Amino acid sequence: MDAAPYDSVDALLAKARHAATPLSPDEVAEALAGHPRIGEKPTGEGAAENFSREEQASTDADDAVVNAQIAEGNADYEHLFGRVFLVRAKGRTRAEILGELRRRMVLDDATELQIVGSELADIALLRLETSVEQLS
Repeated sequence: MDAAPYDSVDALLAKARHAATPLSPDEVAEALAGHPRIGEKPTGEGAAENFSREEQASTDADDAVVNAQIAEGNADYEHLFGRVFLVRAKGRTRAEILGELRRRMVLDDATELQIVGSELADIALLRLETSVEQLS
């Protein structure tokens, strides 16, 4: 990114947020190709998979009823929108994620695509911030 080095992590994150929004439909599709479904354990041992495992950890991660409802909602969402459901999972319970999935199922495709792009940017910024903190 231009202007590196940055004076602070906040300056880096502000520049990254500006650069990452808005995402085009092609950028969203490319980014979603590497994301596991909410509630499914990522396979592999790369950085993205490790981030995903950490982000999807929650106090109710073992709730079989909520997990089954998320799996059913994932299938319904994919049928409706033709892409995987994506939400920033970090800091949210599975029940909250299920509520967000249900809320977004009634949106039109253009609105939902904007939300997905914003969620992707939020996830990328969280991962960038985590990476920078690990270097400190």
